[in-house]
Amino acid sequence: MKFGNITIGKQLFVGWGKPKALGKGEEQIRGAAYLEGPVQIGKDDDFETVDATLMIGNENNTDSEEHPENAIKAKGNVEIEGNTTQEGFITASGVVTAPYFIGSASRMSGRSSGAKPFDMPHPTKEGHRLRHVCIEGPETAVYVRGRVCNGQNIIDLPDYWDGLVNYETLTVQLTAIHSHQNVIVKRISPIERKIYLQSQGGMPVDCFYYIMAERKDIEKLTPEYEGTSPADYPGDNSVYNIAGYNHG
Repeated sequence: MKFGNITIGKQLFVGWGKPKALGKGEEQIRGAAYLEGPVQIGKDDDFETVDATLMIGNENNTDSEEHPENAIKAKGNVEIEGNTTQEGFITASGVVTAPYFIGSASRMSGRSSGAKPFDMPHPTKEGHRLRHVCIEGPETAVYVRGRVCNGQNIIDLPDYWDGLVNYETLTVQLTAIHSHQNVIVKRISPIERKIYLQSQGGMPVDCFYYIMAERKDIEKLTPEYEGTSPADYPGDNSVYNIAGYNHG
């Protein structure tokens, strides 16, 4: 059965019920529509089962001269309550803000890894790519920072560093406060997880410290490698979370 254009004067209802949001009586919103669902838009065989209340596939209208590449285009803000799942790249021209980010277990927290890289075309080498890991740099590293004062000359390292870092890669930066104390690292004790400082003439130590070490629980990072995509990385891609690539 074929129909031409259908004009609905006030509201369109398909299904049971009267949605409160669209108003009732004199408060009805003119031109509004309510569909109980499910609803499918686009190509008739894009979906074999009811995957969602609203299923939108590629446009397949034979009366159309051109079929748009996009299934959805929205002018205005989009608000989503609940989880979202996406396959493929996310491209944003503005700022992406999130209170926190959690990757999949296999690529972020699995196997005591959690390396989070930036992977991009190499800026100076044709046919190469560049991968950095947070903190952005050519290694998978962690840091602690703080201040030593009030007559102290020892920096205590976190106890979890025993299973996390290679102490042979440890570096310490010291910045004296108030006076030139000639503060130095006298001794590093991995067994005690302590760093002993010493100042000139035994004067009280007052300094900031910034300590970094390379992680030992995952393989050593290869920052530069030949390739045209992250899939060409020569190491174990399963410990990295890279948008658009399933390495888990």
